[in-house]
Amino acid sequence: MARVNVQKRGKVYQYRFEVASIGGKRKYINKSGFKSKNEALEAGMKAYNNYLNTGKDFTPNTISYSDYLDYWMKQYCEINLKYHTIQAYSNIIKNHIKPGLGAYRLSQITASTLQEFVNTIFLEKSFSKNFMKNILKVLKSSFGYAADVVEFIKVNPAIKVKVPKYDVPDEDPAHIFTKEEINMIFSRFKSNHCVYYAFMTAYYTGMRVSEVFALTWDDIDLENKKITVNKNILKKNQAGGTKNRLIEGRATTTWYFGTCKTPSSYRTIDIGDTLANALKEFKREQEIMREQFGDLYMKHYAKEVENPYTKKPEIKIINVISELEIPLQEINFVFVKDNGIFEGTDSVKYPFKVIHYELGINCRFHDFRDTHATRLIEAGADIKAVSKRLGHSTIETTYNIYVRVTSQMEEEIVSKFEDYALS
Repeated sequence: MARVNVQKRGKVYQYRFEVASIGGKRKYINKSGFKSKNEALEAGMKAYNNYLNTGKDFTPNTISYSDYLDYWMKQYCEINLKYHTIQAYSNIIKNHIKPGLGAYRLSQITASTLQEFVNTIFLEKSFSKNFMKNILKVLKSSFGYAADVVEFIKVNPAIKVKVPKYDVPDEDPAHIFTKEEINMIFSRFKSNHCVYYAFMTAYYTGMRVSEVFALTWDDIDLENKKITVNKNILKKNQAGGTKNRLIEGRATTTWYFGTCKTPSSYRTIDIGDTLANALKEFKREQEIMREQFGDLYMKHYAKEVENPYTKKPEIKIINVISELEIPLQEINFVFVKDNGIFEGTDSVKYPFKVIHYELGINCRFHDFRDTHATRLIEAGADIKAVSKRLGHSTIETTYNIYVRVTSQMEEEIVSKFEDYALS
């Protein structure tokens, strides 16, 4: 194949080199517009090397791990992973992996190098076991892609790397609510209807927080007592902001509709009379509030935009006061403030501070889901039905993650053995 040739074309210079022939005809790549011969030659050599490396600006033998991570993020993560996972990986790479390993060549990094890196972070940073596992996940995933998919390296050096042993066993973060605690929480937020009914929905259905706040009234069939889960809500581009900015149209928090966590998360949930009647009452109240606030009531619209990572369309939520007409599809969110303002999952940030410090209950929103699943199993519900209700792909997920042993279960085990032994 010919070398890069440089020619003068009028007042500017052009580079040109031959590439693979197509159909027996010789083909060339050329570019003009360079002010000097050296400038054209330099650009031509770079383009030629890029062509030889199949469109990449590097060869697997010379690329640094730092540059490879950029490549991996762009070619894999930004295409296949969800927004918050991409953000989490980016932060881990920027703050921990690049400073410690970025200068090494990808092909030179060994298992011992990675294990020493993980050990150093463990000793110096005192991160939680879960965060250490996240760092290790980025290492294993990135090297796995390099070895198994694009074949930049022969083997994945991170396969056998482990997080050092923690002396303290992992704590189960779940808190299974007692009936007394549920009553305390519901009573405390009875006057805050957005929060109260969101808590009720989570407790009576086992839905995830992002699923609860993504609900629109179109998703709820109050007559047949069913809730359809077909999306979630996610927050992007948060850089501060206040309610005043939200009302004035200058909010820095932007909400989007996202896909459900897994294919099995798309589901229809049957609800009982208690929740159905509560949501009917909440809907009537919203209609009254909409009339009372009039033009100041906040409306929400769906705008299709392009995802900056995948380049695929996604739905952005636009907030506008009622007096403004917007030629977009209106969204009637279920869980909004009295004046229609939608704060998504941020709606429960302050309430949980109240639950922690005023009510003295150390818990998370997700514990409504944990409690729902555990109480169903405790009551003798079929595990397959519970798994489907929660949107799990297998019953093992339901058992291993969401169903905890309660004191009632332990007492039943003892009584069952007593019955067996005395029979």
